[in-house]
Amino acid sequence: MIASVRGVVISRRPDAVVVDCGGVGYRLAVSAHTLQKVASVGGETFLHSHLIMRDDAMQLYGFATEDERDLFLLLLGVQGVGPKVALAVLSGGTTGELLNAIAAGDAKRFQAVPGIGKRTAERIIVELREKVGEGDSIVVMRADDPRTLARDGLVGLGFSIQEADGLLSNVEGGSAEELIEGALRVRAAA
Repeated sequence: MIASVRGVVISRRPDAVVVDCGGVGYRLAVSAHTLQKVASVGGETFLHSHLIMRDDAMQLYGFATEDERDLFLLLLGVQGVGPKVALAVLSGGTTGELLNAIAAGDAKRFQAVPGIGKRTAERIIVELREKVGEGDSIVVMRADDPRTLARDGLVGLGFSIQEADGLLSNVEGGSAEELIEGALRVRAAA
């Protein structure tokens, strides 16, 4: 996979840039936000990238930051959101602003993006709310991670997500059961 591209910008368009890397020009589809960070033609630039291979094409996507690429990948995991729509979402603001909109449940912000209706906007909020934290960073939680399982267990016992995260931040353990036990001890001692 092509994880990043560094080279001289040889073309800039509203939706893509071409970067010459050692004599090979890579066309990267980019969001409006990333395009603002790309050097002008003739200047050197660096972009994080993601390659999507299909039966009929290979498409390379470029991002100014790793967080923007991570959010793009999370958006692709939402039913009804393809690469073009995901780039359109990323064009709607900084990664931090979009993460805050997800955390706040601001579906209207996503409905303003061409190609996203009310249902898709709500699906983005529901599916990504627990995968991202408020602010400028993305926290991707794997379903088989002991901390994720422990957090889900504590939520099942009636704790809020924030309470569960707070309790788990103070305990160590190798399994979900050990983490839950430790979190409940911390809670009882408080």
